[in-house]
Amino acid sequence: MQTRLKKGDRIRLVSMPQDPDPIPVGSLGTVVAVHDHRDWAQVDVDWDNGRSLMLTMPDDCVAIVEPNHHEPSK
Repeated sequence: MQTRLKKGDRIRLVSMPQDPDPIPVGSLGTVVAVHDHRDWAQVDVDWDNGRSLMLTMPDDCVAIVEPNHHEPSK
């Protein structure tokens, strides 16, 4: 499966329906690596909240954050 995500993309999690302890919806992260397989892809993400949990595409859903998007201060 070819995913449109690539290393360095900033993303926001929309949903992670299959994980029993998912990353919270709305969390931001940076794509570290994309591992394409025949029918799915595994996406390694450096989540801003410090968690390390890969995405499984297409089950998980994310939105790419545009480079000029201003994120609120923490």
